[in-house]
Amino acid sequence: MSTNLPYFRYHPDPVASGSIRESAETCACCERATGWTYTATFYTAQDVTGRFCPWCIADGSAAERFEGDFTDSFGLDGVDAETLEQVTRRTPSFHAWQDPHWLVHCNDAAAFIGEVGYTELTAHPEALDQLRADLRLNGWHDATQLENFLTHLGHGASEMLFRCTSCGTHLAYADAS
Repeated sequence: MSTNLPYFRYHPDPVASGSIRESAETCACCERATGWTYTATFYTAQDVTGRFCPWCIADGSAAERFEGDFTDSFGLDGVDAETLEQVTRRTPSFHAWQDPHWLVHCNDAAAFIGEVGYTELTAHPEALDQLRADLRLNGWHDATQLENFLTHLGHGASEMLFRCTSCGTHLAYADAS
């Protein structure tokens, strides 16, 4: 990660995830060309022409000026108001097939690590076990079909990997087209 970018507690490497990239574009908020631009979602009723720089995301000025959020609050149940504000209005979101949502662990939002496939996910067995359990709760009762789905990620589906900011436990959710 580039050291000159602002640090995002809940998305520690937005360059690696593709949410922020180098660019000569001018920021829609501060109207400066900072060398970096945000590439993922922003939800607002206003007409925004252009993209935001990481600094206008980090300090909240983009969300405030354009009355919007970078991430929906879905999944952030149980976090305090300050954390909710930090994740939805001061943290870059990420690219997903469906609307991205944040995971919570230890009563705090988890840090988004990135989109992964089955091979990468097997390095985090606690996340894989949690994902299997979540998928079973959502109707995947056939173990063979469930494992087939998990092992063939990347064909219209992927896993979003997170890490608890308190205890370090990895978590994941399935995102499909």
